Amino acid sequence: MMLAMGRDKAAAGDNPARNIDILACGRAVIADEAEALEALTHALDDSFVAAVEALMGTGRRVVVSGIGKSGHVGRKIAATFASTGTPAFFMHAAEAAHGDLGMIMRGDTLLLLSLSGETRELKQVIAYAAEAGITVVAIGSKPTSTLMRLADVKLVLPSVREACPENISPTTSAIMMLAMGDALAIAMMNLRGVSRTKLNMFHPGGTIGQRLTRVSALMHGKDELPLVARDTPMRDVILKMTAHSFGIAGVIDDGGKLIGVITDGDLRRHADHLLDADAFAVMTHAPATIDVSSFAEDALQTMEEGKITALFVTHALDPRQPVGLIHIHDILRAGMR
Repeated sequence: MMLAMGRDKAAAGDNPARNIDILACGRAVIADEAEALEALTHALDDSFVAAVEALMGTGRRVVVSGIGKSGHVGRKIAATFASTGTPAFFMHAAEAAHGDLGMIMRGDTLLLLSLSGETRELKQVIAYAAEAGITVVAIGSKPTSTLMRLADVKLVLPSVREACPENISPTTSAIMMLAMGDALAIAMMNLRGVSRTKLNMFHPGGTIGQRLTRVSALMHGKDELPLVARDTPMRDVILKMTAHSFGIAGVIDDGGKLIGVITDGDLRRHADHLLDADAFAVMTHAPATIDVSSFAEDALQTMEEGKITALFVTHALDPRQPVGLIHIHDILRAGMR
């Protein structure tokens, strides 16, 4: 993998020994964190199952809270929950005791994050939860801490050394906490049966929204289709293809069903006798098509695998009836590469 560098390459080579040390440090940190994630994988037990059930069992929302590095991780976890089908939001622990506890409602579930489990602000949150009858799931690294003792479900992170050389700054532990949040989110997503259709509703914008764009949103409609009958002379087929500029023509039977396609490649392969033939003689039989409800990303994959540039769009109820056409340029213009 190549990493973009803001400085001139020559500058990076001025001190080879320094460069080696920098690379060694970076690789060591990543190796330490990968090892910690491996330990976390083996540490998952029935408590993880209980946490998933508790978070899914809420009648309302998951309220995620933490402070410091745990707070930063908590914001990301809450965002991941919300975007994968679990209603959630982040409540800053420092603001909780100044009125934000009112954001928590009966039926919510609290997910509290603290490595030490002794954060003063979180103690106030958990005391409120106990009084209000709110279920608490906790993620931390100290099984005997106040937070872990009072939580209903406890997810204890493995005890590992931080990547920080002084073993102080939350690095490895923060990565494990974040991974635990992702694991919870995806486990709940799977149990809820959240589909790509649902994800499309949650992510209408940005790169994810582009990836989840439907073929129907990009395709050319039925009135724009370059369709010819099976007995159409190739001279007329070429004129049809030229007029539509898709590099393809669909061949249909008397009932309007798609029976083949003619592409620029077919024209080249039959060049010797092209103008003496009709559409049926030149066409590619059983062409690849894409369903109108499919994602544009799937259409692009089909094109790349088949080394083609356009697909006729059909409908699942009548897979031989062309209802549109999508060209690779339509997908690329949508920003999907």
